[in-house]
Amino acid sequence: MSGCSKRCKLGFVKFAQTIFKLITGTLSKDKIEDELEMTMVCHRPEGLEQLEAQTNFTKRELQVLYRGFKNECPSGVVNEDTFKQIYAQFFPHGDASTYAHYLFNAFDATQTGSVKFEDFVTALSILLRGTVHEKLRWTFNLYDINKDGYINKEEMMDIVKAIYDMMGKYTYPVLKEDTPRQHVDVFFQKMDKNKDGIVTLDEFLESCQEDDNIMRSLQLFQNVM
Repeated sequence: MSGCSKRCKLGFVKFAQTIFKLITGTLSKDKIEDELEMTMVCHRPEGLEQLEAQTNFTKRELQVLYRGFKNECPSGVVNEDTFKQIYAQFFPHGDASTYAHYLFNAFDATQTGSVKFEDFVTALSILLRGTVHEKLRWTFNLYDINKDGYINKEEMMDIVKAIYDMMGKYTYPVLKEDTPRQHVDVFFQKMDKNKDGIVTLDEFLESCQEDDNIMRSLQLFQNVM
């Protein structure tokens, strides 16, 4: 692994830790000020004010996130390999590679094979601080693996199984091998309202918002984000 790759990997572990602090609310305003004073922001994304307007992050939060993103990875982009390495560290008792692949593809909206800071922080804004409707639309895009505008049962199965594989030994009680399939069968039957074998965005939104069990299950995805 090259020096730049090592720095990029370590930098994104720090970046993920900062995201965790944002989620839990432990990244206080004073802490942001301290971090900014300790290390000058050497790089600044173009249109920082535009990003502030487009996301639910403050200017200070964007500066902290950007410093962790760019200073540790000068190329300014993340590839799928680095993404998988990050998730492998956070879920050492499971296999996170498949889920990381699907998640990376969801972040890489333009399918370029790399994720820029703007792409990443826009998605994070939705997942961490977006409305229920925004989060559900983003989740639909994740499940729509082939990006044809619909979710079929196998796509849903692939995502759910990838999540269970990633959680590994953390699942308690230990799940039976057919548990993911059983869950998918139940949820898909509820979502596919016209029984045509596919779930549209409208069906997905309606089903999730009217069924508390489905909504609670989707929380698993947000928790492993």
